[in-house]
Amino acid sequence: MSSDDDFRGRTLARLESIRSHLQNAPRGTRLKDKVCIITGVGSLKGIGRATAILFAHEGARHLYLADFDPTNLPDLKSTIEKTYPDVKVTTQQADAANEETIAQLCKQALQEEGRLDVFFANAGIATSTRFWDTTPEQFMEVMRVNALSCFLAVKHASAAMKKANPSRGKKYSGGSIILTASVAGLRSGAGATDYSASKAAVNSIAQTACYQLERTDIRVNAICPGLIETGMTSEVFDYARGKGKEARLGQLNPLGRYGLPQEIANAALFLASDESSYVNGQAWAVDAGLSSSHPHIPGRLA
Repeated sequence: MSSDDDFRGRTLARLESIRSHLQNAPRGTRLKDKVCIITGVGSLKGIGRATAILFAHEGARHLYLADFDPTNLPDLKSTIEKTYPDVKVTTQQADAANEETIAQLCKQALQEEGRLDVFFANAGIATSTRFWDTTPEQFMEVMRVNALSCFLAVKHASAAMKKANPSRGKKYSGGSIILTASVAGLRSGAGATDYSASKAAVNSIAQTACYQLERTDIRVNAICPGLIETGMTSEVFDYARGKGKEARLGQLNPLGRYGLPQEIANAALFLASDESSYVNGQAWAVDAGLSSSHPHIPGRLA
C-alpha cells in the first residue's frame, strides 16, 4: 500500500469516527440548564443541525431553533426529542436578518424560560460569482444575510442576556454569543468577494461588540470554519467526487483533509460553555491550520 493510500484510509476512518462519536458518547452537562437560540439549522448536513444535536447532548434546557427554510425543521425537532426527551425544542421558520423576528425570538425565550444564555448566529449564504459579475443587489443580500443577521443577534441577544433572574437560576447578567464567520473573512483565497467581505464584517462585529458589552459578562466570539462538508459546500464535494478527486479536498491544510460539521459544533460548544469564560472578542479559525501560513510548496520551507 502506498503512503497516499495509507493516509487516505486513516483519514476516512478518522472522519467516520467523528461522524459517529455521539452515538456512543455518554450524556454531558457542559450546557446544563442553559437556554440557547441557534439560527441556520435547516440543512441536513449543516453546522447548525450538528450544533443543535450536540447542545442537546450536553444538557441544554431549551433549544430555540430557526431557519429560513422550514423543510427540515420537523425532522430536527423529532430527532432531538426522541434521543433527548428532557430537552425542550422550539422550531421556527425565520429570516435571521429580520430585526422584528430576532427581537421576538429573544423575547420568547425570556417569557418562557426567564433567561437566555447562548445565541449561535449561524445563518448564512455563499456565492461563487466573480466580482465583476456581482450585482449591487447580490452584494447587499449577502451582506444582509451574513453580516446583518449577526449584528441583530448581538443587539437583541445581549439585551436579553443582561437580564438576571435568580428564580430561574441566573443571578447576574451574562451569556455567550457565537457568530459563524469564515476563513474567507480572515484573508483572501477562500471565497468570493461579496462572501468574504460579509464574513470579515462578522469578525469585526465580534471584536467591536465585546467592548461595547464590557463588564456585562456577555462574551462575543466568531468561528471561522475552513473547508467543511455541508449543504452549502455540496456542489464542491459532488464535483470532486464525480471526478474521482475527493482525496484532494483539503489537501492545502496541514491535516490534509476537509472537516465535518461536528468539528465546528465542538468549537461552538466550547464557546457556549462556561469553559470558555475568558475567551472574548476572538475570530477563531477552525480550519486544520489552513490560515496559519502563507501559500507554500508542500514539503519545502520558504
